[in-house]
Amino acid sequence: MSRYTGPSWKQSRRYGISLTGSGKELARRNYVPGQHGPNNRSKLSEYGLQLAEKQKLRFMYGVSERQFRNAYVKATKVKGGTVGFNFMLALESRLDNVVYRLGLATTRRQARQFVNHGHILVDGKRLDIPSAVIAPGQVISVRERSLKVPAIVEAVEAIRGRAAFVEFDSEKLEGKLVRLPERDEIDPEINEALVVEYYNKQL
Repeated sequence: MSRYTGPSWKQSRRYGISLTGSGKELARRNYVPGQHGPNNRSKLSEYGLQLAEKQKLRFMYGVSERQFRNAYVKATKVKGGTVGFNFMLALESRLDNVVYRLGLATTRRQARQFVNHGHILVDGKRLDIPSAVIAPGQVISVRERSLKVPAIVEAVEAIRGRAAFVEFDSEKLEGKLVRLPERDEIDPEINEALVVEYYNKQL
């Protein structure tokens, strides 16, 4: 299964979570899409709940099924911590996600575009691989010729707060991941235990 490129609002309504982080998707219609959406009272099976949670997390970070699965397999081999938390740390350490956390983009999808288009530097060198793993201390910045890209400027001006595990210089348009996040600093709407249960049955 490839990366989902359809309407994020529809997926947000289907899984009951804001995939853009704005909350606007659920403000008007906080029920699943479709003709029977408001009156849909069907209950998911145990497998259905696990699959839904896996899809929710995958769509949130905007990765393909192959990348998502590979990241999970790597997380199972990390010593210390739970598999679920290690998996979420792996997703949080992606370059596109760090760009989003720094406030250089309004959504993870936009952050991935900025990386793909070569606007982002890591330790002074251009890196256009969204899935690249960023370690604490590495400096993320905007290349000089992209400093006035309207979408980047607007994103920085629109940010109202940043996570405690990143720091950012709005004058230089550069920042870094100062440490790995704690579990309570990562999307509380996700139950990663269900994702682990899903893959335990698949692998």
